[in-house]
This record gives sequence, structure tokens and C-alpha cells, in this order.
Amino acid sequence: MTAQPPLPIAVEEGAVPLGSAVSLVEDADGGRVFLHGQLVYAWDDGDTPTRRFAAAKLADIKAASVADIAAGFGIDPGTLWLWRRDLKASGVAALVPDKRGPRGASKLTGTLISDIKGRRARGDSFRTIAAAVDVSTFSVQRALSADADTDEGTETPAAPATKTAPVDGTSAVDGTAGAADPGPREVRLPVLPDPVDRSGERAAARAGLLECAAPAFAPAARVPLAGLFLALPALETTGLLGCSREVFGALAPGFYGLETILTGAVFAALAGEPRAEGATRIDPVALGRVLGLDRAPEVKTLRRKTAALAGTGKAGDLLTLMAAQHLNGSDDEGGDLAAVLYVDGHVRAYQGRKKIGKVHSTRLKFPVPATEETWVADAAGAPVLVVMAEPGAALTGELRGLLPTLRTIIGDGRRVLVGFDRGGWSPALFQHMAGKGFDVLTWRKGTTKDIDASHFAEVAHTDGHGETRTWTAADTAVEVPVGTTGEVFAMRQISRTVNVPGGGSRQIHILTTDTGLPAGEVIHKMGARWRQENYFRYARMRFSLDSHDAYASTDDDAERSVPNPAKRKAYQQVLAAKARYDKAEADTDAALLAARTPAPGTATVLITNTEHNAITADLIAAETALEQAQAAHQEIPARLPLGEIAPGQQVLETETKLLTHAIRMAAFNTASTLAREVRTNTGYARAGHEAHALVRQALTGSGDIDPSQDGYLTIRLDPLPTQRATAAIAELCDHLTATETRYPGTDRILRFEIKNRAASPTN
Repeated sequence: MTAQPPLPIAVEEGAVPLGSAVSLVEDADGGRVFLHGQLVYAWDDGDTPTRRFAAAKLADIKAASVADIAAGFGIDPGTLWLWRRDLKASGVAALVPDKRGPRGASKLTGTLISDIKGRRARGDSFRTIAAAVDVSTFSVQRALSADADTDEGTETPAAPATKTAPVDGTSAVDGTAGAADPGPREVRLPVLPDPVDRSGERAAARAGLLECAAPAFAPAARVPLAGLFLALPALETTGLLGCSREVFGALAPGFYGLETILTGAVFAALAGEPRAEGATRIDPVALGRVLGLDRAPEVKTLRRKTAALAGTGKAGDLLTLMAAQHLNGSDDEGGDLAAVLYVDGHVRAYQGRKKIGKVHSTRLKFPVPATEETWVADAAGAPVLVVMAEPGAALTGELRGLLPTLRTIIGDGRRVLVGFDRGGWSPALFQHMAGKGFDVLTWRKGTTKDIDASHFAEVAHTDGHGETRTWTAADTAVEVPVGTTGEVFAMRQISRTVNVPGGGSRQIHILTTDTGLPAGEVIHKMGARWRQENYFRYARMRFSLDSHDAYASTDDDAERSVPNPAKRKAYQQVLAAKARYDKAEADTDAALLAARTPAPGTATVLITNTEHNAITADLIAAETALEQAQAAHQEIPARLPLGEIAPGQQVLETETKLLTHAIRMAAFNTASTLAREVRTNTGYARAGHEAHALVRQALTGSGDIDPSQDGYLTIRLDPLPTQRATAAIAELCDHLTATETRYPGTDRILRFEIKNRAASPTN
């Protein structure tokens, strides 16, 4: 017998699938639910109880998941749970919506609207205006909207009802809201419709006829990861996209262009997946909606595009150009970000099987196969530049080689304070930096005499957050020796007395060539160097700082001169022989003294040559061994070609790592900029402690994409779990909207809003 083909899920055009077996159709006549192509529920337009009954029963019989049913009916899963509970407890009668009471006259009189618009024109936030005129922030938004009715005592008309899910969380057919004065009805958007069809462009890209696909946005509600749109104004300030266009130009023709690849990589990093492999853990359709595409690029595409960019060898140029743009701006205090630069080395350990040179890791406390990097941070501790160091390179040499690059980035002859730790201690380097127009800020290394207590006095400094700190310090001038020729270099020394574990105290000393800064500010800036260490720790946890984004390697330069490890071993033998000689000398002196001292009652003592030789035999043997060890040490060359010491040694590919560093630095600086905006432009009470956490929460939140108005792209975010967080992000949205940032690759200006929590459904 011929098998009967399976029935379609829906038999009507335009049906919305709810899972794999159910479809929903809603139009002007009402709604219908099909189960495996069979009509199971139907209701007329306005028949709210039956509609709710159908949704509840579909969940009861497990025809589809609760999430799919809730999304299809335009409600929250919690609302669906309430409907099922009420139906089970009291039957269909419990699903009849409560009758809404009459509303009073609107407070938005013509005079009040004019007052609100005037305050907004002066730059007041929605919250400030609402408090001043005694209305809600949503009434302020109504007054400022283009369609606000300025007639005294009238209401703003609601948008015409449609049968798609609304953006304020209410049911499309119910039309109910859970609070008075919910504000104007927004344009209703379909819940997660299909993205714009890009099949034609993909076919053209496969044929090599498309340079790249431009972003195109479909109207959609409840879009996951819609909060990532908030990052775009801050991302623009990092210079990643603009500098990439200048350095790389464009990628080879294909569906995904340069801006899409970089923007998607930053979005993924902000969403918690900084590596290319993270694309497997992010819904490509959800991220694609934020990028204006049908789906985001997958792992193999990201790796291929990144490899193409790295193959140009211009990743270092990109970082330098981004650093120049970053340092030519100003921080939130209006100060110069390049006034202080912090430099530090970072060891990125390698765990693979390739033969990579070993480097001592301060964090791990033992030598490991690794790649060394030199990082530069601005006055606020934000990373601005990273360069790859040669294996085994010291921070002193890296600093000396980095100065011309820093001068090019800064772009003028102003003196810049460069802070670093004791790893860069070198009076010769200090003298060289001062001659090149850079001031030094570092800790003094080695032992030195304590400063007399009479030189100490109380100093203070007030930081950018208004917090004042005080220290007891001495401000003196010192001279540090340069080399072994007796030359000295004059520097300023700031000394402090600190407590040590177990009791007592000791003095620590800061050296600088800047004579104009107050002593308190010098201490503050030296302590602020830990911001760079904090970035390393944060980036290891959240931005995969030490990950290996490329596993390729090349042979190291076999002719490169490197320290001879045999020289160090021979020197250790010299030290051991010297210690044995010193001990033998002390023992011999004691033995000779005992032999020469006569016993009581003895007038003289006779020591024969044989006895003398026996006493001094160990000393002579130790002296001979010391001379032999010194001679062997002198014969060993201090440096040798790498090929003679470690044949076959390799170095990891660096261009891909530098490129990923640029992307993740942009992501970190983007999040930091948004956190700073939360602290300075919102009334969030705990912004000083929770700004970064609030930003991470907002960036991964859902919302609506509304491209209905030409020239604009409106992003309407869903409320956050708490009212205070929602209010803070609402103020942030106002501030970001004022920047008039364009979505990359389009002419649409971004506008940000957040939905009214009071308008969320309560049934």
C-alpha cells in the first residue's frame, strides 16, 4: 500500500510555526491553531478568553515548548504560566480580562509640553525633567514625541491595533496593560520574523560578483542580543572600524565585508565569546539580526577572513593608528590621556608541542615556553598599544625601542610621563628617555639609605572621582650612577614609610624626572600603574588574553645572537669555587692561629714546613680550583647564534594575535566607555561599584528593531530585572541617542529607547 504523505503543519498561508507540529494564524477575522495540519482551536476577533484558552491548552498537552507558544502568542512565559494556573483553578471564566477603569485627564497641557521641550533643549535628562514638572518619564517622552498632541487636556491617540506582537509586552489581541498612563502605543512589530532574504546576494558572493552584503534590518520584536546595539557609539570612538578601512581597505569580494567581520567579533567578545570558536555557542541567526544579516559568520569564515587580514602584515599598523586616535582624545575628566603612559611586559604561556623558547613567568614563578608582549596603557589604565617582543628581551630594551613609536603616536614634542615597574630599572635608560622628551616614573631598585624623618610631611591628592587620599612622604633629590664610569644622573625621589608583615616598617622610594607634579600626584600615578595589571587579570578571564588564536609557527632566526647558557653555568661554578675558597681561607687562618699560640708554660712553638703545608693544603686546593673556574668562565663566549644553542627553535605566528588583540582592546574600551557613561550621565546609585556589571547585563539583553522610519534605526530594549537598572539604562539610551551614531555601512542613525516596565502585562 502506498504510504500517505504527512500532513503539512499549516494549511493557510502566513501561518506562524510554533515548534515542529503547531502553527498559528491571526488576522482580522480572529485566530486559528493547526496541529499537524488539523484545525484544533479557533476564535473570533476580540474573543480574548478563547485565545488564552488555546494558548494554555497547547502548553498543557505539550504540543510545543512553552517558550515557542509564548513567543507566538506575543506574551511572556510567565504570563502563559498564569493563564494555565487560572484555567486549571477556575475554568475559562478566569481567562476573561479585567475591565480597565476610566482614565483621568492628561497632565500634558500645551503649557507643560512647551516647558518640557524647553528643558530638553537645554540638555536636561528625562528623569530630571520628570522630577521638575511632576510627571513620569514616559509622559516626558510622550511630550517630546513627534505626534504628541499639544491641545490642552487631550490624550495622544493610540497606534492602530494589528495582529502582530506589540513591543510593550502586551498581547496583540488582548490590548491590555497593567498600569495607568502607559504612554503612547508603539508601532507593533512581529515577534522574530524571518530575516531579510539574502539568498540572491549569497549567490552573487559565491560567483565573486558581490563586494560585501550591506546591513538590512527587518522589523522584529523580542530580538535576542539587541542590547549589543548600545555598543556602537562607544565602538566608533575606539577607531577600530575607521582605522581598519584606512589600513586594510577592504576584504576580498564575498558576502561578509570588513566592517561586518570586525563588528561581529567585537559583539561576540562583549557577549562573552571572544574567540572564533565561540561562534558555535552563539545563535548565528540572533547575532545576524544585530549585524543586519540573515546569519552571522561561522567559525571557518571568521578564521579565513582573519587569516586574510593577518596575511597583509599590517596588524601592527592598525594598532599604531588606533593608539594615535585614542591618545588624541580626552578622558572623562577632560584631561589628556597621553599625559601618562604605563608600559609593562606580559608573558603569554604556550602549552602546545612546538619547540618554543622559554621565558620566566612572574605570574607562574618559573620559566615556561611563551611569547613576550609589551603593552602600553593610557592615563586611565586602558590598553592602547601592544607590540611583540623578541624572545628573552628585557623591558629596558623594549622601552628604548618603543620610544620612537610613542613619539610618532603622540604626534608632537610634549613631554610624557612613562610609568613602569622595577623590570625597567636602568639609569642609562632614564637618561636616554629624558633626552628624548619622556619623563620617567618608576620604583627605585636596590638598597639605599633611609631618608631622615625630618624630611617627611603629609601630602594629599584628589582623584578624578573626587576622593582625596593622604600620605606621609619625603620629596628629595638624588643622583643615581650611570654605568661604571662614575657618571651620575639627577632625579627626584619621593619616599614613603610603609608597614611590613610581622611588625616594623621600611621606606620605599619612587624615582621620577618630572619636577612639576605635586608629590601626592606622583604617588597616586605610581600606584595607578596597577590598573594595567588589573587589565591583564580581567582580560585573561573575559577576553581570552592568553589564548592562541593561531597555531601556526615559523622557524626562529638561527643567526640571532642570544645569551650563552653555558656562560651562566660557568659563572655559577665560579661563585661556588669562590665560596669554597673563602671557607678554606677562614679555616686555614684559624688553624694557623691555633698552631702559633703557645700552650701555658711553653716559651716557643716550632712549626715545620711539613706542618705548615698540611695546614694550608685545603686553601691551596681551593685557590687552584677558583683559578681554574675563572679561566673556564673567561674562555666561554657570552653570546652565541641561536642555531648553536637551540637548533629547530620556533616562534608563534604574531600577526593574527595582534589583530585579535586590536579587536579585544576595542571591545574592552567600548565596555569601559559605556561604564563611564553610566557613572557620569545616569543617576544609578551604585554606579561606582556596579557600572561594568550593569553594562554587561544590558548588552546581552533583548529588544526590538524598528527600521520603519527612513534614515533611522530605533532600538527599543526590554526592561531589565530591576527598576533602578531599567531607569539607568533609559538615561544611558538618551545620552547615546544624542550622539547620532550611524550604523556601520548604512545611513541610518541609531536611536535608543527602553520599554516602559509599567506597561508590562500582569495577567
